[in-house]
Amino acid sequence: MKKCLILSGCLLLAWLCIAAASDFAQTRPASTNPRQAFLNKLVAAAIERTNHSVKYVSAYIHLDYPGGDVPADTGVCSDEIIRSYRAVGVDLQKEVHEDMVKNWTDYPRNSKWRQTHPDASIDHRRVPNLMVFFSRKGESLPITEQAEDFSPGDIVTWDLGGDVPHIGIVVNVKSIETGRPLIVHNIGRGPKMEDVLFGWKITGHYRYFGSTAQQAH
Repeated sequence: MKKCLILSGCLLLAWLCIAAASDFAQTRPASTNPRQAFLNKLVAAAIERTNHSVKYVSAYIHLDYPGGDVPADTGVCSDEIIRSYRAVGVDLQKEVHEDMVKNWTDYPRNSKWRQTHPDASIDHRRVPNLMVFFSRKGESLPITEQAEDFSPGDIVTWDLGGDVPHIGIVVNVKSIETGRPLIVHNIGRGPKMEDVLFGWKITGHYRYFGSTAQQAH
């Protein structure tokens, strides 16, 4: 009889432990992948940009540094990338400038720029510079003709023809007609969310999470 009582007590204790563990597992918040959480916020910031009215103005403007921006109602394609990243705590103006100061010869030269040294007012707004920066500091991803290879938060660059660069960001909304992920970009009509992933020749495909310090924060 005594052995039966001991055995019953052990079984009860084991059951209580299992029940407690089950309750803990159900109430414990699911762990979030910080990189995915970052991309989710970046996509939300990019989509929010489509609520703004922006005139396409490409003129050179002297900017404050860091955190400088052209007037809020103006901008080009790269400014939508910059503003989306700023919304999630990443200042591409500062990060690109710092990298160009240290690695000036790794960045492209264009005779029409007439530039002999880094310029924090314009360098981060030039698509070719962003392409080099993202390839150096982020992830360079495959360029394919498969829409499923492009994920929300990815940065894509194109050649519009005549060596005219363009840049946009993949978001988590898909075209009803084609099933392709939509792109937030500004090609002259302000920030729009459109089915243009394969509208032009893709020249770059990147993923960038910001500096280590920022991600730790």
